Amino acid sequence: MTIILEAFANLAILTFVITSMLAMGLSLTTKQIIEPLRNVRLVVKALLANFVLVPLLAYLILLVIPLAEPLAIGLILLATAAGAPFLPKLVQTAKGNIAFGVGLMVLLMVVTIIYLPLVLPLILPGVAVNPMDIAGSLVVLMLIPLAIGLFINARYDDTASSLQPVMSQTSTISLILLSVLMLVLNFKNIISVIGTGAIIAIIIFIVVSFVLAFFLGGPGRDTKSVLGLGTAQRNLSAALVVGSQNFDDPNVVIMVVVAGVLTLFILMPIAGEIGKRSQAT
Repeated sequence: MTIILEAFANLAILTFVITSMLAMGLSLTTKQIIEPLRNVRLVVKALLANFVLVPLLAYLILLVIPLAEPLAIGLILLATAAGAPFLPKLVQTAKGNIAFGVGLMVLLMVVTIIYLPLVLPLILPGVAVNPMDIAGSLVVLMLIPLAIGLFINARYDDTASSLQPVMSQTSTISLILLSVLMLVLNFKNIISVIGTGAIIAIIIFIVVSFVLAFFLGGPGRDTKSVLGLGTAQRNLSAALVVGSQNFDDPNVVIMVVVAGVLTLFILMPIAGEIGKRSQAT
């Protein structure tokens, strides 16, 4: 039964990432995605939040909540990996600047590929990171579908208009299915870390990351929400690749997976609440 559920979860991940990237590409232009990134001040704040403040936050959390070494390593991996594929969907829910959300996701993903091999060996001696291992799946599953969507939107307006709602709805359904499956499949993992301090450490990490970046993303509410959500949600794919290839202790990967589950169930309500307030305003 577990094998079947895992197969469905993997299919849900693939479906969500590919259809959400296609949906974003079908509704945007390359110019719209690049335009917000011309705001140098905002880009610097985004990089500062994701690659300086968040790792520093993880370090401070570990000083206050001393975790077992494998769990601490998992938190560090999360803190150093940014550019999550779920960001555009969260931004859409929050009624934020979707073009900036997509642009920020791509920017953080590219910087992560460069950042991890340079920084992790300094923080965690003995860790080896192959950039191509991280870049391969991200390019195939995220950048290529996004590029296909942008191409169709640029050349075939009618096709893009008809396909975009279908892709968007498919990504939403697959995200809901994925959330349920992640909770079911990882329930034992979540239970196993109760009492270790890991749960409270992850919750503090997610919430404080969001708040820090939210206030850095001003003055516009639409950019605040994007930077907050984009910073609080880490790149699980990159963290899992590094964790599984460098550490034999399964608790490293368990920490990353549990954080991924909690991130979904914390950030989706936050995004929904921001979206309601934006709509009311």
